[in-house]
Amino acid sequence: MGRVWKLANWLLLGILAPCCPVGVAEGATLVLASTTSTRDSGLFEVLLPPFERANGVKVKVIAVGTGQALALGRRGDCDVLLVHAPELEQRFMRAGYGYLRREVMHNDFILLGPPTDPAHVRGERSVVKAFAKLARAKATFVSRGDHSGTHFKERAIWSRAGRSPEGNWYLETGQGMAATLRIADEKRAYVLCDRATYLAHRAKLRLIIVLEGDKLLYNPYSVIVVNPVKFPRVNLKHALAFLRFLTSKEGRELIGQFGVKQFGRPLFAPIACK
Repeated sequence: MGRVWKLANWLLLGILAPCCPVGVAEGATLVLASTTSTRDSGLFEVLLPPFERANGVKVKVIAVGTGQALALGRRGDCDVLLVHAPELEQRFMRAGYGYLRREVMHNDFILLGPPTDPAHVRGERSVVKAFAKLARAKATFVSRGDHSGTHFKERAIWSRAGRSPEGNWYLETGQGMAATLRIADEKRAYVLCDRATYLAHRAKLRLIIVLEGDKLLYNPYSVIVVNPVKFPRVNLKHALAFLRFLTSKEGRELIGQFGVKQFGRPLFAPIACK
């Protein structure tokens, strides 16, 4: 049955990819559900205009946490996703909600904190050990608490540290990364953040990087086309075009150059499509 399903999928791709689905005309809208870090870092301001011009489509971005983005996909309320929680993405695909999934870029997470570093985590190489120190010290920690990819990663680290954070020292914002950064900065607290959002807002922050480089902090982003078999209204033509654009030479160059002029380094690294 699995082989038949795969064959049917690829046949559908071959039939539908070159043409426009019923009801989708030139100048149509592509609904993209994405993590907030891609919006807050400014990446979409670079990526979307050339894609829209080349494909005669307007991209409507719904920037939410990865968990919320995947929920939109499960309801068929978007055409394509750009998210960063591999385990959740794989569940999404196994449940049949996704049509195609490709990793397109990556960066990393970093642990930020006040310059005074009251929990003494600077110099620690293990983020798991650093989180254990934060819990023992009951150092103020601000979490997104929004089921995003960042929140999912944070909870995984707490679990590895054998901790279940709670109490007055642990605050959940229920907001995106940029807003959570501002709150953490105001409270002089620790916070887990993707590097791109931090660099984009660094000039307005007093927080500093207190830990980076742990392999556990690797942060890949994937594009997922929502399954048109489950949701016939999916704009498959432009969703596939968006996937192809992000994995094309042009798309990878735009991703790899983003941030270099302003920050001296790229905010994301492209992943070559296999």
